[in-house]
Amino acid sequence: MQEERKEKLWDDPHKLSCAEANRALTKFESLHSGKQNLTEEEKLDKEDLEARIEVLTNYEKKYSDVGPVYDCVLFHDGTKWVACVDTTEKGELNQCPLLGEYSITKEFHPLTKADQLNFSINVHNEGSVLELVGLCSSHGTHVASIASAYFPDSPEKNGVAPGAQIVSLTIGDGRLGSMETGTALVRAMIKVIELQKTTPVHVINMSYGEHAHWSNTGRIGELMSEVVNKYGVTWVASAGNHGPALSTVGTPPDISQETIIGVGAYVSPEMMVAEYSMWQKLLGMAYTWSSRGPTIDGGFGVSVCAPGGAITSVPNFTLRNSQLMNGTSMASPHVAGIVALLISGLQQRDLAYSPYSIKRALENCASYLDNVEPFAQGTGLVQVDKSMEFLINYSKVQECDVRFHITCGSGNTKGVYIRSKGERKNHECSINIEPFFKDIESIKVECKLNFNLRLVLICKASYVSYPSHLDMSNMARTISIKVDTSGLQYGIHSTSIDAFDVNCVAKGPVFRIPITIIQAEQVPAPNYTVHFDNVTFKPNTIKRHFYVVPELATWGVIRLRCRNEEQTGRFVLHCMQLLPKQSCKSLEINKNLTVMPNTDTVQSFQVRGGNVLEIVVAKYWANLGDTSINYLISFHGIKPSQPSISMFASEGIHSLQVSSLQGEEILPCITLKNSVQILRPTDAKINALTARDIIPKGRQIYELILSYSFHLNKATDVTPNYAILSDVLYESEFESQFWLLYDSNKQMMGCGDSYPSKYSIKLEKGDYTIKLQVRHERRDYLDKLTDTSILLNQKLPSTIALDVYSSHAQAIVGDKKAAFGHTLHSSTVPLYISALTTDKFSSKTNNFAHFLIGTVTYAKDELGKKVDTYPIKYILSENSKKASKSPDKDKSKTDEYKEALRDLEVAWLAKLDASSTAEALYNQLCSQYPDHLQVHISYLQNIIPSDPKHVLPAFEEKEIQSYNRDDLEKIMNIAKKVIANVNQESLLIYFGIKNDPRQDASKIKSNMEKQKNILVESLCHKGIAMCHIYQMSQLSTDEGSKEYNKVSLEEISDTWKALLHFADPNDKSSASIVLTFAMWHATIYKHHGRLLKLLQKYQEEKNSRETEEKLIEICSIIGWNHIVRYMTSMLPSKYPTDYRSF
Repeated sequence: MQEERKEKLWDDPHKLSCAEANRALTKFESLHSGKQNLTEEEKLDKEDLEARIEVLTNYEKKYSDVGPVYDCVLFHDGTKWVACVDTTEKGELNQCPLLGEYSITKEFHPLTKADQLNFSINVHNEGSVLELVGLCSSHGTHVASIASAYFPDSPEKNGVAPGAQIVSLTIGDGRLGSMETGTALVRAMIKVIELQKTTPVHVINMSYGEHAHWSNTGRIGELMSEVVNKYGVTWVASAGNHGPALSTVGTPPDISQETIIGVGAYVSPEMMVAEYSMWQKLLGMAYTWSSRGPTIDGGFGVSVCAPGGAITSVPNFTLRNSQLMNGTSMASPHVAGIVALLISGLQQRDLAYSPYSIKRALENCASYLDNVEPFAQGTGLVQVDKSMEFLINYSKVQECDVRFHITCGSGNTKGVYIRSKGERKNHECSINIEPFFKDIESIKVECKLNFNLRLVLICKASYVSYPSHLDMSNMARTISIKVDTSGLQYGIHSTSIDAFDVNCVAKGPVFRIPITIIQAEQVPAPNYTVHFDNVTFKPNTIKRHFYVVPELATWGVIRLRCRNEEQTGRFVLHCMQLLPKQSCKSLEINKNLTVMPNTDTVQSFQVRGGNVLEIVVAKYWANLGDTSINYLISFHGIKPSQPSISMFASEGIHSLQVSSLQGEEILPCITLKNSVQILRPTDAKINALTARDIIPKGRQIYELILSYSFHLNKATDVTPNYAILSDVLYESEFESQFWLLYDSNKQMMGCGDSYPSKYSIKLEKGDYTIKLQVRHERRDYLDKLTDTSILLNQKLPSTIALDVYSSHAQAIVGDKKAAFGHTLHSSTVPLYISALTTDKFSSKTNNFAHFLIGTVTYAKDELGKKVDTYPIKYILSENSKKASKSPDKDKSKTDEYKEALRDLEVAWLAKLDASSTAEALYNQLCSQYPDHLQVHISYLQNIIPSDPKHVLPAFEEKEIQSYNRDDLEKIMNIAKKVIANVNQESLLIYFGIKNDPRQDASKIKSNMEKQKNILVESLCHKGIAMCHIYQMSQLSTDEGSKEYNKVSLEEISDTWKALLHFADPNDKSSASIVLTFAMWHATIYKHHGRLLKLLQKYQEEKNSRETEEKLIEICSIIGWNHIVRYMTSMLPSKYPTDYRSF
């Protein structure tokens, strides 16, 4: 639609305008082709024509369609809220639909017939907020269609549970490209809880998620568990699409309590043919990319698997009937649809169930796939018929409404997860098992009293020692187990301790305790290389290798090559290390590679010494045929003594050591890429939020709003980073953090949330404000954040290199930089980093910053240099205060005092309100200091309005008639007085000198610069006043009884020429007053092209709505109506009346 709008509303008329402007310039050049020298007036005419072309070109470059702008009318018809959206953009409301709230009326409508983007409305805060609800992707519609699409005339298109009623709760924020936010998640859960009274939600599908650094705590996870545990809603979630490495399950389902059903993605033989148009059927399998368990703290992660692809409905705005999509996002609604069928059947039979019995039924009745690893499929492929039978047969078992919370060891993990490096053979672990009832607050006392299970514990693995029986009542029980890894082969081993009810073993495990052991092997020294030759890969063959990374290794390299010259293969390489309290994505690569026969496919990856590394080589599931390959894995390393460097500029020299694994070549390189400004809050407010943000029953959520201000001296890309809550969402103790960045006109320039690296905003020079919202239901938690800072990352214009030396002496004198050749064995060498010199970075020529950040590499090898990087923070010294003026030896203290007093009064003269007080002070200063020209300049600044409405040129007769002729005469007379007292000839002579050898040259220069600036400002004020007077004279010859001096074009031209001797309006360093006079000069000559060009420059310096409206006015005069339409539609978003709300 953007392309269509641009072509229709912009391209065609803009091309015509450009052609017309070029023809006019060509015609002018043709008429004056015989002249060697143009007159001043002709030069200005030509400049005007050239400016028109330049302005049109500039508009084309900066064109950016914000989309249509609609007026909205909201009213209450006595029974409900109704909105009318002016989609005609012409005020023809009779052609626009009236929509009630979707939750009440189910009404929706497309924005236009062409786009078919359906929207509906919500109304919040008793009518003070109207929300237009649309779609930012096709994901949600596709997911909902898998679960419950209903086509009565084409039943083959139906979803799993045809016609099941959908409650759509949007958690993806369109401002963030559909990224979920804590605010949206919490509001969605509040709505689910509220609906339980009137229209109960039975099952939640969540085909969304991120990777959390830990899962045992987190505000969002706690609320998710509450929805399941207290309100009995079954929650189904996609496991994630981050396989094939282990422990890649996302959040959810990986939260502190295993209450959510995690679903992996399966592709059947029938799907391969019907959906993917493959020419060969294969056995059913998990997709290569489907996330694998266990969770990072040992839980199962994946409960079951289900079909992870479908061809089904997508939104109308795609202009498609249907679409193939795949992912665990598609597998999850498959299971959600099954759960809907199960619950529907149970309710019809009036049988008891709970989220726990549903989850248990799905897991215990799934069909285990022998050719698929358990980490991808959970307990197997979901089976609806067997699950229904299970729930019917065991609806009255005493554990129906009970979940078993399992915590293992001192870390309270969800399972036993051993990533063994070979040091320990026997691992003892205490396991706590505690039963919890659904909605514990309302459960009957008899249920608690009567609850008792006699359990037999069974584990098929011989390396696990465990108790055989356990008696469970309404209390926690602790058992101890022992895992002996001494006899296990290298690789992965998984099992579980399953608890069966001795009175009914047939119903399957009541709960399971997962146990996963990874036996990693050492990498053989001294070459630290392993080979794998002639390895045959069938489609979806997955080879896992686990190694204990050598202590000094910092990167690895894998080289793959096909053995058969006629074959190529599509492979997935996934290398990953799990680090404490960090997500699976913290240290990994996940790449799709094409492996060829005649050349090595090479990939390097970063590693951390002393930790277990998983390397997965997998053939992509849809890549048919067998492929034999050779691959080699090698480890290399240059390990620094300081993995993260913080260097103070005041240190001068910073030292560290690096140690090589195999004597690798060392060539240190430090690159600083960003400057960082620490922003302290200028304001902090805590507010109680609206009714949308009250968790039943009566749990009020509060918001903390922090405000930050900053200024940019030059354009750059910025990234705000609220460091204290960065990179945490589901695991955060606060439910949400969200920032909005505004310019000085309150236009929203960008926004972001938990993951700052995702959001970079291009900003021009100017003043900006950041507003940050943090939410929580405990006000005292928010109180602790009221003084927290935010980091503003600012991209440097060009990267800066820090020099590194091999000795302290070389670092001091700046001698030969550090470089170490290859040696035959491991070695350790010192490095010395020298401080930045002022020619590389100066606060005067860059945006203000407290420190610089960048990366360090130590390897000369390009493969190592690419991945083996480390952070560096270079902390700048405090900006030195400006040196005070050296006292004039010829002046006494009394003279200095009088001069300082004079300067203070003169400075305040410009700041006072234009009044009799200011005039009196002016007259006093004139009598006291008759030769001090700055007095006149300060008074001119006082009496001339700074409001853009008065500064910018006028065209309307009403505006021109509003000029005060007496004030203009006063301005002109004062300016003339200043001009007469400045020796212009001596100024021209001085500034014509290239080099001044005099001893007091700097003092002379300062004095001459002051005189020049005073002269330039006076000429501009005089010229602008003359332009005002000239405009007035053009309207009427009758100027009343009072006689005024006439102003001619020649006089204005003479003043303009005099100014050009000392200032150039096209120079970026020129004062804004010069630009203002230039605009008035162009106005008087009716040079609209020149005026537009100057106004665009003025707008860049002082962005304001008044200037924008003036640009629109001039474009309208010229007849560039497409630009008028474009800029007018932008006004509401560029110059809003208030800050956009969160």
